[in-house]
Amino acid sequence: MRIIACDFDGSIHKGSYPYIGQPNQDLIDYLIESRRNGDKVILWTCRTDVFLVEAVNWCKGMGLEFDAVNRNLPESIARYGHDGRKIFADIYIDDRAAYPSDFKLSRRGRHRHR
Repeated sequence: MRIIACDFDGSIHKGSYPYIGQPNQDLIDYLIESRRNGDKVILWTCRTDVFLVEAVNWCKGMGLEFDAVNRNLPESIARYGHDGRKIFADIYIDDRAAYPSDFKLSRRGRHRHR
């Protein structure tokens, strides 16, 4: 079993907050299939309140449900003894993501993107 944490805006849909754009159907299908195969999927978004409810309901309408929303899975909370601020996952999907190897530290210690 893998734990997949997935962002909403710009990832599950192709729009920008607070609007919901066209579905990223390939990603939605991947997440649905992953859950069918026993993986756990966490919705990992900055949305709150009514905008979060809107996102969860929109995903449900697309056939995508989550094992947790903006929190760790119950088994992760039990394992670590708390629900830390960082969501624990094996895979993080986010349109704003970068690999650490994409960055080099200059001698001054500031990041420089390759």
